[in-house]
Amino acid sequence: EYQMLQLAGAWCRERFVHASPLRIGVQSIGSQRGTSSHHNNPFLVLKRPHTGERQGEAIGFSLVYSGNFLAQAEVDNWGVTRVSMGIDPDTFCWKLEPGESFQTPEAVMVYTQNGLNAMSQAYHSLYGKRLARGYWRDRARPVLINNWEVTEWNFTQEQILQIASVAAEAGIELFVLDDGWSQNRCSDRAGLGDWYPCEKKLPEGIRGLSEKIRQTGLSFGLWFEPEMVSPDSELFRTHPDWHIHVKGRLPMLGRHQYVLDLTRRDVRENIWQQMDTILSKYEIDYIKWDANMPISNHGSQYLPKNKQSHLYIEYHRGFAKVCDRIRAKYPDVTIQACASGGGRANWGVLPWFDEFWVSDNTDALQRIHMQWGTSYFFPAIAMASHISATPNHTVFRTTSLKYRIDVAMSGRLGMEIQPRNMTQEERDLCRKAIAEYKEIRPVVQFGDIYRLVSPYDGHNMASLMYVAPEKDQAVFYWWKTETFYDDHLPRVKMAGLDPDKMYKVTELNRIDNVPLKYEGMSFSGKFLMENGLEIPLKHIVDYHKQDDWSSRVLYLSAQ
Repeated sequence: EYQMLQLAGAWCRERFVHASPLRIGVQSIGSQRGTSSHHNNPFLVLKRPHTGERQGEAIGFSLVYSGNFLAQAEVDNWGVTRVSMGIDPDTFCWKLEPGESFQTPEAVMVYTQNGLNAMSQAYHSLYGKRLARGYWRDRARPVLINNWEVTEWNFTQEQILQIASVAAEAGIELFVLDDGWSQNRCSDRAGLGDWYPCEKKLPEGIRGLSEKIRQTGLSFGLWFEPEMVSPDSELFRTHPDWHIHVKGRLPMLGRHQYVLDLTRRDVRENIWQQMDTILSKYEIDYIKWDANMPISNHGSQYLPKNKQSHLYIEYHRGFAKVCDRIRAKYPDVTIQACASGGGRANWGVLPWFDEFWVSDNTDALQRIHMQWGTSYFFPAIAMASHISATPNHTVFRTTSLKYRIDVAMSGRLGMEIQPRNMTQEERDLCRKAIAEYKEIRPVVQFGDIYRLVSPYDGHNMASLMYVAPEKDQAVFYWWKTETFYDDHLPRVKMAGLDPDKMYKVTELNRIDNVPLKYEGMSFSGKFLMENGLEIPLKHIVDYHKQDDWSSRVLYLSAQ
């Protein structure tokens, strides 16, 4: 009598929560895409039908692997359930030579009788203590700005410096230069594999740009897609056999690129030499590591005929070797895993990566749903959540700036918006939000999560909160997800507080003309967990500023 909960989706719709009853037979999820998986995550939960966030049995299964996988739950004729999880068997066949050994990936299981939230807290604790890299376990992540949604490939050094200057004034701490900085990279049709700067866009090179950005007070990060190659590139013209393909067959292009054959030592050495040249010459604090193409051609010109079935495993071993070299020499660089958005949000890359790009979709409403699913196994510190422009570049939805801020502040905060295109009032709101996020950052990034009302439950709202381990601080989030006339939403009971402590309530990012009626008041943890607070369904603002978006962020501090 279990239900199987899984996180499924597609590009720009990653990790939506789906639950279905188990039946006699096999239910399975998996991936055969090689480098990433947007459709299924290597994670599932068995839960009882009545299990909620804070009550009932739940068993979580998370595979510590980033390659092809299969996870399945089989119910036999006696109603007994068996779960298996590991490397996908259809794409796996390994010839084990005498004296050799092969280690299969680990799976991490969590059992709880206290609901899905307790399962997530166990995973988050393990992430911080055992899987996340030690350097970042207790160090807060900076607020960053990325230029992609503002400029895409088309920018000049002057435009980038202008964005950085205004961002610094807003309190942002890190600038990340996205795709388009390398030679011949003016679209997705060329340039991958040639990792040296485009002189036309950056006449002073990476050194000149990074030095000027640092003069504004920001640190500097850079985008790479080191596992891929464009047919229109110097690397491909020099080494046309370096990509994964079957000899004699027309290779399949994806986004005008191929996957490099990381089973080859010379390919790995080329990636290392190019990246090391950039990282050693210039002070790079952050890498956005992208991977936009799955393995679609299934052939190695390096592996012998009788070991072609080793390709997927050897590819990930080669990937690990490249990452090991980078981490050995540059342990302090933050690296984000981005695979055409959120295709690599899994535990298998944790030895080398610090955070994940949740999705290329930055629409605030859809991010609530995607970040909710991601939070089942990843803490907020690992989820890059950015304030974007409107209409949103993916779904073209127009949401209020306040709403976008309140959603982004529930993860590792960043921005994808051009400050110059904002009104002074909007700039002031962002500046205030960034300052307030820095105050609550330790609670959000290192606190315990409590999911309160799910966006999937049909209540037209969602709510969660983070509580500091000492229970002396908490941050409460409330988002209305749909608007109907004369709507009635449930009052949200809080969780995780000390029932005997008194908590002062302060609203963050306030736009209302008048404060909430309980602003500055104190309530016992017992009262907040048994009753909650009445949240107004709309903001009290001037008539011309009214819209159908409503959200609240409350900071609770023990007195």
